[in-house]
Amino acid sequence: MLKRLIALLVLCCTPAFAVDEQVVLGLSQDRVAITATFDGSEILIFGAVKRETPIPSGPPLEVIVAVVGPSSPVMVRRKERKLGIWVNTDSVLVDLAPSFYAVATSGPLSDILSDTEDLRYRISIERAIRSVGAEMHIQGAQEFAEAVVRIRENEGLYSVRENTVAVDEQTLFRTSIKMPADLTEGDYRARIFLTRGKAVVSQFETTIDVRKVGLERFLYNLSRQQPVWYGLMSLVIAIAAGWGASTAFRLLREN
Repeated sequence: MLKRLIALLVLCCTPAFAVDEQVVLGLSQDRVAITATFDGSEILIFGAVKRETPIPSGPPLEVIVAVVGPSSPVMVRRKERKLGIWVNTDSVLVDLAPSFYAVATSGPLSDILSDTEDLRYRISIERAIRSVGAEMHIQGAQEFAEAVVRIRENEGLYSVRENTVAVDEQTLFRTSIKMPADLTEGDYRARIFLTRGKAVVSQFETTIDVRKVGLERFLYNLSRQQPVWYGLMSLVIAIAAGWGASTAFRLLREN
């Protein structure tokens, strides 16, 4: 009984563990509305580092900002030329791949983040993609995940922008993330990491809501919930547009 009492007193008297540096974040907008005329958006991400102690000596503070879109499985197929034509051969289902992934850093990523920390927190684009279920007979299964990265980089959906996070006095930071027009609806995660000596010392995460609104939302819901009416409406619009164009062309010829 005495030992339990002593242990309880020690526990009560021990100060709670406190993180030396914490992120205080701000966003220029936490909601992106996709309308019929939506052509992309740029989100300003800014924040500060909250400290209970003076700035630590040693390696400087670095900041990594990652904005991640909703993830879903992706089927990737390999094509080969046989008898003069291109045909699908092997295929691999990449278990999870973000629809959008943008990373902004205050320095070269390899200089401010170790491979161990990258593996733990899945910060780089390659680590954010999970591909496990390739069949045994498929050679070079990792190439399929690399193909997803390459294709989406070309489409502007994946990007790594090094040296684009401005850090002032190891306390204030800011950057901007460009989001393209063809965004997938859903919750986008904004992840912020503070690193020193390639090790993550603090992290913070918030959500950016991306949704279709207005006419774009109406058409999207109609196509999913009432596809018959959506098809009939599209047919009527196509007929009306064709009739209007032919009428206008005939009037121009007569005049």
